[in-house]
Amino acid sequence: MPLFHLAYASSATEPFSEADLLELLAQARQNNTALNITGMLLYRGGNFMQAIEGEEEAVRRLHRRIVGDPRHTGLITLLQGPIATRSFPDWTMGFRNLDSAAAKTTPGYSEFLNDDWLGPELGENPGRALRLLNVFRQSMR
Repeated sequence: MPLFHLAYASSATEPFSEADLLELLAQARQNNTALNITGMLLYRGGNFMQAIEGEEEAVRRLHRRIVGDPRHTGLITLLQGPIATRSFPDWTMGFRNLDSAAAKTTPGYSEFLNDDWLGPELGENPGRALRLLNVFRQSMR
C-alpha cells in the first residue's frame, strides 16, 4: 500500500504544560500505533509542528481529527503527498519540546524557530518545515 505524509503547524488555544505535553504524547502514540502512523511532533511557545506518515486514508483521517481538536487553532497544512519511504519509521511519535535550553544546542538548530511558525515565511516555504523536523529526527538517534 502506498505511503503518504502530511505536515502541519498550529497554535494551542492555551499553552501546554509539561504534563499536558506528556499526556498528549502518550495519547498520540497509542492512537498512532493503532493506525500504523509514524511521525514527529515539535512544540515551542504554544505552537506545534507535526509530520505524520502512513497509509493515505489513515493519515487523512488523523489530520481531520486534529483539525477538529479544540486544543488547536490556526492550523496550516504545510505539505502533503505520497512518499516512497517513511522518514520516521521507528517512531509512533517522536517529540521535542523546543522551549528547553537543551534544544538550542542541537546541531542544525536554526533561529528560524524563533520566527512566528504560522506567519507567511513558513507557508511560503513548507520544505523548510520538513527540513526542521528532519534535523531533530537526526539529533534524536
